[in-house]
Amino acid sequence: MLLKSIYSQILCPLLFIPVGLLAQEDAIEISGTTKSKNANAPLPFVYVVLKTLPDSAFLTGTVSDENGLFTLTDITPGEYLLDVSYLGYTPHRKALFVGSNSPFLDLGALFLEEDIQELDEVLITGKQDALATTMDKKTYTLEENISQSGGSVLQSLNNLPGITSQDGQVLLRGSNRVLILIDGKQSAITGFGNQKGLENIPASAVQKIEIINNPSARYDANGNAGIINIILKKEQQTGFNGTVGLTVGLGALWVRQENLPGIRPQYHSTPKINPGLSVNYRKDKINLFLQADNLYTQTLNKNEFVTRNYDNGTVIHQQLKRNRNTNFFTSKAGLDWYANDHNRLTIAGLYSQESIMDRGDQPFFGENFQDRLRLWQFLEDEVLTAAVASIAFEHKFDHPGEKLEVGFNYTFDREDEKYFFDNTLPAAMYEESFFLIADQQVADFNLDYTKPLRHGLLETGLKFRRRTIPTDMQFNPSVNSPLDPDADGLATYKETIPAIYGNYTYQVKKLEAEIGLRVEYVDLYYEVDPNHNTYHSDGYDYLQPFPNVRLTYSLSDRHKLSAFFNRRVDRPDEVDIRIFPKYDDAEIIKVGNPGLKPQFTNSYEVGYKNIWNSGSFFGAVFHRMADGTITRIATTVDNSELIYTISQNAGKSHQTGIEMVISEEFSDLLTINVNGSGYQNRFDAFTVVNQYPVPNTFTAEKQEIISGNLKLNATFTLANHTDIQLTGIYLAPDLIPQGKIASRFSLDLGVNREIQQGKGSLFINATDLFNTMVIKKEITGNNFSYVSTDYYETQVIRLGYRFKF
Repeated sequence: MLLKSIYSQILCPLLFIPVGLLAQEDAIEISGTTKSKNANAPLPFVYVVLKTLPDSAFLTGTVSDENGLFTLTDITPGEYLLDVSYLGYTPHRKALFVGSNSPFLDLGALFLEEDIQELDEVLITGKQDALATTMDKKTYTLEENISQSGGSVLQSLNNLPGITSQDGQVLLRGSNRVLILIDGKQSAITGFGNQKGLENIPASAVQKIEIINNPSARYDANGNAGIINIILKKEQQTGFNGTVGLTVGLGALWVRQENLPGIRPQYHSTPKINPGLSVNYRKDKINLFLQADNLYTQTLNKNEFVTRNYDNGTVIHQQLKRNRNTNFFTSKAGLDWYANDHNRLTIAGLYSQESIMDRGDQPFFGENFQDRLRLWQFLEDEVLTAAVASIAFEHKFDHPGEKLEVGFNYTFDREDEKYFFDNTLPAAMYEESFFLIADQQVADFNLDYTKPLRHGLLETGLKFRRRTIPTDMQFNPSVNSPLDPDADGLATYKETIPAIYGNYTYQVKKLEAEIGLRVEYVDLYYEVDPNHNTYHSDGYDYLQPFPNVRLTYSLSDRHKLSAFFNRRVDRPDEVDIRIFPKYDDAEIIKVGNPGLKPQFTNSYEVGYKNIWNSGSFFGAVFHRMADGTITRIATTVDNSELIYTISQNAGKSHQTGIEMVISEEFSDLLTINVNGSGYQNRFDAFTVVNQYPVPNTFTAEKQEIISGNLKLNATFTLANHTDIQLTGIYLAPDLIPQGKIASRFSLDLGVNREIQQGKGSLFINATDLFNTMVIKKEITGNNFSYVSTDYYETQVIRLGYRFKF
């Protein structure tokens, strides 16, 4: 019944699904050593030839060196004939299978005998990063994402399979518990995995994006929905080369919903400008690289209309309008020193600064809009500064693919917020403010060892993290203020995480297997100011295993079936724990919870991949079970009309669903990609006690809904190197804490033309072309309910130019 409901409600409206732009399959490098079996010693200058089947045509060949070592490069997965011969020894020929579990393969020792005997069968394995084989990773390049070019990373992610966004965060298969990585590491730019800042990172700074639904033990165990790895641009070609670009845009072209009376105008026709530069100089043993982007935007960041209804008959109408000016600068520079063929040292630094200026208005009216109860106007001046220094050493052993990597990263970032409020009541106007300083310091050390084996790949390593965030919050309230003068003060977040892991992949002709185990110890302590009126110091620690298993069976060269199991965790981040009330909404107030505990999740998935000459199909059925689900619970206390949304562990939740991705090249002129997912979300009944501002109990009944999303990409290739891309996105109604979010729809359009012999490109695009993306929510609390509609800025038209040199 579940699959039938998902099909009828979610998957029927469209026939195809967007894949985006998958990275090409990586070539495999094969190595081995030729030895004399009689002397048990290296046999130099042996001919090693690889031939195709069934015609035995020559494909590639080499001669082993004086130590018997040989390599064969640029080999794609498939079936081949290996021919090893040497004067005075009997030639040996064997049918060989090249698999897909490692970009490198060590065949080990190949023994030749003077007697006439056949070699043992040799199996060659390899790996590709794209969807085509392992099916647990999808890779996309953003330069060819025409309909979203020139925007933010968050906007580009919206166009990828299985990803949606809500309140500035991405959801992967309907869950916001996604680990965000920058160049394979957690970064201050994204709040060390908590998705902070995605809406302001320029997409022009990004080379490609990887979506990993079923991460191996090599990755951090955090993030139950999976991992999104954002890889920044870094050129490595010889000589001086790079890319330069400029994008300008205009958003909020018309007013969708007029303001309530008595407030300042909302932004419309908002400007955007994004210059970007990526350069590289490589000569001999030195590679220097620099990437810099600046994104300036004016945005109608929030335009939410809310009607609150209380059990005592009180009705309050309100609007939260936030005009935002943002300037986000990010840069990355460093050098690679290739000491020799086996050793490389990389020293790099990353610096970013995000300046945000919000001017907000929030009027409150009674039931008939005749009496204004309050006008809450604010100016937020926030500067987020991050600096990262990293050093990485890589040693490559004699056999290709065997390597040792050692790295150290140190991060410092500062969150500096100043809020100034005008609190206008019927009788008087009061000035209020609060100030926040939070300095985060993170030290990460990692050691990773990789060794290709005869039938697969071994990965093992360790990681250590120390993270501290001292925070100072000061409230300056006035008379009749919603600010709580006894809830400010000092707090310090302290986190220590050592971890070790091992991951092994194995492959024979029809079967691939991967098994891994990560063991993490976490010690988290949140030190609270003893003068705080509600909370006390708290924390948690655990020592837990996180296994992963994957089995893939090849029905044929074009058909594969895979099964996955993962156990993962969602550790509460500092923003979930932070004890200080946040007043960007004067009467719906967010507060953290130092008693919050981790959420553990078991995930199961079965996937199927089919490739044909003009396209491909990927389908998956998945199930996730979470214990200690982290969410926010909204309640009121006593007779107050203020609503407090508190971080809580709300018991168990379940998600069961399907995902499909289809790509079809109908002709040289038209390619259609479609992706869709449908799932059932269920929250079991739960009871929690919110401690702030005074203890109060909330009980919720079981909630469940069938939801999903559909995305269509159609790319038209015209003459004169011109491409047109049309993207449609539909998001079905879904569950949110204590309520539901309504369906949403948008249509994007982009045109790209290559010029200057392919070195330059011009593009123009429009996101949410018809201005239809509106967020509607319904929330039910202990003695209240409210409905909200947010007409925030989604429509943007951009014009851009890129040049490669």
